[in-house]
Amino acid sequence: MVFYFSGTGNSQLAAKQIAAAIGDNIICINQHLKERKKETFYSERPLVFVTPTYAWRLPKVVAQWIRAMEFTGSRDTYFVLTCGDSCGNAAAYTKKLCAENGFRFCGLAPVVMPENYLAMFPTPEQAEAQVILERAKPRITALAAQISEGKPFPEMKVSVIGKLESGPVNPLFYRFSVSNKGFAASDTCVSCGLCARRCPLGNITMENKKPKWHGKCTHCMACIGGCPTEAIEYKNKSKGRPRYYIMED
Repeated sequence: MVFYFSGTGNSQLAAKQIAAAIGDNIICINQHLKERKKETFYSERPLVFVTPTYAWRLPKVVAQWIRAMEFTGSRDTYFVLTCGDSCGNAAAYTKKLCAENGFRFCGLAPVVMPENYLAMFPTPEQAEAQVILERAKPRITALAAQISEGKPFPEMKVSVIGKLESGPVNPLFYRFSVSNKGFAASDTCVSCGLCARRCPLGNITMENKKPKWHGKCTHCMACIGGCPTEAIEYKNKSKGRPRYYIMED
């Protein structure tokens, strides 16, 4: 069973490719996060979680969701993390999550895909993004083959910097960077409400024909990346940067 969480579409694309290759069911975590209810998932085949990398770890909202759900059947668990560059020492923290939930950790593998975190990093133009996506597809195919064959992902060597990024930097990132206070919509907003419907945490409502953020943001970039008129900005950091959004609704 393949689970995915995705803000702008990278992890959705990877999850769909993996699910098609191994012939397994696919479940979008986004909608389940909105529903906020405990559920039980049964699978005789390995569990595969495909998510973005947030501050060099599994997104906090995904880890919390996994802890809150019940999983029965197979205990073999794989993690595929999409990232703009690297996922640091994410495997060590994901391994701990597996131990908490009685999962058998079968490895974590990064897949480099187009950068979407325009609140902090430069994002690629469309042509460059397409090149990166095409480059990622063989990597995803190879990971799907390993899952299908029941082979664990090879353990990656982690640098000192990677350990620092996933270690002390991660909580500092959430404390000082993850906030919706910087988001605002300009007068080019057409009140379509897509940002509110797409927010995986139900954090956005439409008030006076413009989006209003309510404090539960996880910085998935779905709202700003998917705005059809590019009306949403994040402070002055997103101005002039290309929007990246390939999510299929």
